[in-house]
Amino acid sequence: MSTRQIDINLFNYARRATVEVNVGGVTIGCTNPVRVQSMTNTSTMDTEGSVEQVLRIVAKGGDIVRLTTQGNREAVNLGDIKEQLKARGCNVPLVADVHFNASVADTAAKYADKIRVNPGNYVDPARTFKQLEYTDAEYAEELRRLRERFVSFLDICKAEGRAVRVGVNHGSLSDRIMSRYGDTPSGVVESCLEFLRICRDENFNNVVVSIKTSNTTMMVTTVRRLVRVMAEEGISYPLHLGVTEAGDAEDGRIKSAVGIGALLADGIGDTVRVSLAEAPENEIPVARELTRYVAQRASAPAIEAVEAPGFNYEEPVRRKTCAFGIIGGENVPVVVGDEVEEKDIAPDIVAGLVPVVNLKDAKDSRFIAVEYGDLTPGNIARIRALKDIVLVASSSHVNAVGELRALVHRLMIEGIEAPVIMRRAYNEDNIETLRIKASADLGVLLIDGLVDGLWIENPGISATDLNALAFGILQATRARMSKTEYIACPGCGRTLYDLQGTLARIKAATGHLKGLKIGVMGCIVNGPGEMADADYGYVGAGRGKVSLYRRKECVEKNVPETEAIERLLQLIENDKN
Repeated sequence: MSTRQIDINLFNYARRATVEVNVGGVTIGCTNPVRVQSMTNTSTMDTEGSVEQVLRIVAKGGDIVRLTTQGNREAVNLGDIKEQLKARGCNVPLVADVHFNASVADTAAKYADKIRVNPGNYVDPARTFKQLEYTDAEYAEELRRLRERFVSFLDICKAEGRAVRVGVNHGSLSDRIMSRYGDTPSGVVESCLEFLRICRDENFNNVVVSIKTSNTTMMVTTVRRLVRVMAEEGISYPLHLGVTEAGDAEDGRIKSAVGIGALLADGIGDTVRVSLAEAPENEIPVARELTRYVAQRASAPAIEAVEAPGFNYEEPVRRKTCAFGIIGGENVPVVVGDEVEEKDIAPDIVAGLVPVVNLKDAKDSRFIAVEYGDLTPGNIARIRALKDIVLVASSSHVNAVGELRALVHRLMIEGIEAPVIMRRAYNEDNIETLRIKASADLGVLLIDGLVDGLWIENPGISATDLNALAFGILQATRARMSKTEYIACPGCGRTLYDLQGTLARIKAATGHLKGLKIGVMGCIVNGPGEMADADYGYVGAGRGKVSLYRRKECVEKNVPETEAIERLLQLIENDKN
């Protein structure tokens, strides 16, 4: 699939064209800046607590705030929360998050500025993970039932002037979708399109769309597919971006910046949420820095480049290269940097690649520095004549992602199979900002399959932190697993235990299990589905109760919270034996 068929330019930044959506006075899409939002983790029945948390989110720069609405009473209480906020001088739009009960969405439309519905459980029961079969007639009847129910909801939204988010989670696809498409990007996209076609047919355009998954690569490629299919069907609703269950601390920030940044790089995305298992207001500065950084590319000088004919934007594969030692070929991408004593990060940091030389001095080194402007016909011929080399690519362009993409696509067109290490130099004062920028720059290049190694430089940041960041970006793109991965939701009003404290304790107990994926979920909404990608799961089942999972199979139900971590460790240990 050529990106040009969906009007995406790999090399030059331009926002995707959309209709404009109004959410309580905040406009999304079209020529508006990318909006930033978060979600409370208070009980929506706790009016005072919810109001205070919303105010903290807004004080940090949040444009929109979402609250969970498990039932009608929570939906009604959104009205009280909104009134209290207005009395405090705050008119931020509120979004109702609805799962499992379509009537709650109807109620919420009378009080919230936007209503998020999940196609996987709007009129369907919770996903059963059973192999179900639908005849064509049964499938058509399910769609008719869906249309009838959804149209009545849209009629309320039209009358009340509300917006709708059709928000698909990979972890909660309906059994109907699973029966026809399976757990695939096509299934996720079709789950979205079932609802978007109804909106289009009903001439309801106040719609925002989202597709979320904890796997950043799948999230990025699935949204790319959605954008193409929407364009083919004449649908141009704005997109909300987020990596669900991203976790906390540096891992959550890296994972979010990789996934969201990869799509923003291509002008895809009109509102974002960085989902962290932390206080909600902590999400806003990360999202603000990320959107600001990518938006700078709008003023970048144009890059003249051609997309390689074999590149598949929706299903990219790693570029074919010749191995040089542990670099390139079938080897996992390497990290280049100063060696540090802490070998727990990874045992094979490629240290001291000096001198890295220019092409004219190529005979003195196997590592050759190259920028896009160096790829003249004469230099292409020189590179082609050299054997056993590694190209160290860098860019000082405002849109470095576009120029580095252009460089590797040129190599692909010329049939040059030398491995490429991406060398990015920054000058940030703190590691947090560096994490956001480097993850946004290098993550998309990894997802596109253009990278054989990462080299991150920043004066004043320790070699330990730089190397950990590089390995974190590799892990976030699933290019290389070097530590335990935690698929952890940010929590919301449905969470009935101390998610942040529990995640910290689980990390302390399992951090040595390199390559293992552990899900820590507040409730059942996305738990089992998102944990289909995890080896083990810890899911809130009720107040003081936890259920334990092996992949998507529940193996222990309603374990007392005081015993749950120990039981999880025992489950992992038993499976080893």
